[in-house]
Amino acid sequence: MTASGEAETEQIEHPAGALPRVVRSEGEALELADELARRFAAGAADRDAQRRIPLVELDELSASGLLGITVPRGHGGLEASTRTVAAVFRKIAAADPNIAQIPQSHFVYLNVLRENGSEAQKQRFFAEVLAGKRFGNAQAEAKSRTAQEVGTKLTSFDERTWVLDGRKAYATGALLAHWITVLAKDEDGRQMVAYVPWNADGVHVIDDWAGMGQRTTASGTVELDGVRVPRENVVPHHVTFTRPQLHGAFAQVLHAAIDVGIARNALEEAGEFVRTRSRPWGEAGVEHASDDPLTIQRFGELDIRLRAAEALLDRAAEQIDSARVPLDDESAAEASIAVATAKTYGGEVAVELSSALFEVSGTRSSRADTNLHRHWRNARTHTLHDPARWKTQHIGRYVLNGTLPPRNGQI
Repeated sequence: MTASGEAETEQIEHPAGALPRVVRSEGEALELADELARRFAAGAADRDAQRRIPLVELDELSASGLLGITVPRGHGGLEASTRTVAAVFRKIAAADPNIAQIPQSHFVYLNVLRENGSEAQKQRFFAEVLAGKRFGNAQAEAKSRTAQEVGTKLTSFDERTWVLDGRKAYATGALLAHWITVLAKDEDGRQMVAYVPWNADGVHVIDDWAGMGQRTTASGTVELDGVRVPRENVVPHHVTFTRPQLHGAFAQVLHAAIDVGIARNALEEAGEFVRTRSRPWGEAGVEHASDDPLTIQRFGELDIRLRAAEALLDRAAEQIDSARVPLDDESAAEASIAVATAKTYGGEVAVELSSALFEVSGTRSSRADTNLHRHWRNARTHTLHDPARWKTQHIGRYVLNGTLPPRNGQI
């Protein structure tokens, strides 16, 4: 199976496996993230070079129990803070940002259930997650007039069933999911989320993702052709945006964590390369490249930028947690602006550091066989998810005129 082919879901195994562990504390979650990150980092460069989807690694992530840490306590989960979830994503992304991006939608659509799912839906789907099942997304569309428009239709078939028709692009995680979460509009134009089994009739997941970066996220195409969906599998997502909400901030802070993780990995690999493989510049008059005072200066500058990005990310995640009680327009806005700041700055730092890697490491680092360029390719690809310039606009409007940011999933 290759990303340039058209491998459908029938070619991906979805083993039930043993039940995942139940993570009992936020400290345990962070320790597990560190442990998995060490293992995932070992094969990251090879997986990227070969466009090899991380099937084994994703099953390890599921088995760890980390994919269930936001399940509410009342349903048997940890109900981890956003601060901890963002830290988990940052740690995994610093090892392999592809593996970190795949479950981003898993957590987002768990949050959709928390926001607007019925009690029966929560009981059912939270139990599925604690049993190791994964959600993948079918959200974006490539042929709509704007990136936010949804053309996928959810049409009433009878009093118990909807019919789903559409074509989705950038469907990260769908190829590897047990449930595909589909963003669609009903007959009244309202946004709904349908939770569809990966092997339902009429569902076709095509492994055609060919991006220059984030190569192994399997962010391909999902085709939905007359898919029958029980009404109990549909959540009214439009309700989320009729009130103060943190849905957008939560989704975006996970993306920011991925960017910051990429930046951390780029700086660490640059340091390792300079210490072990770079030659000093003759004018420096030193024995080792790592003793060059100008190189040392540049590493100091880059580390300051990275530390600032990590601090902004941590603060933004903490702001989401503190905004929940009480959640009102002002607390939601503060959280959204904090996240927008962290994501805008973190994205810039990820692109800068993954480029500066070559500046400090020298010509040898540009050899294709080092595959150090994967950091820049990953950063540049992932930071295109949504335009940072619009986040800067919302920050400016809020700071200058007190204009609250819009209620949507992008801020």
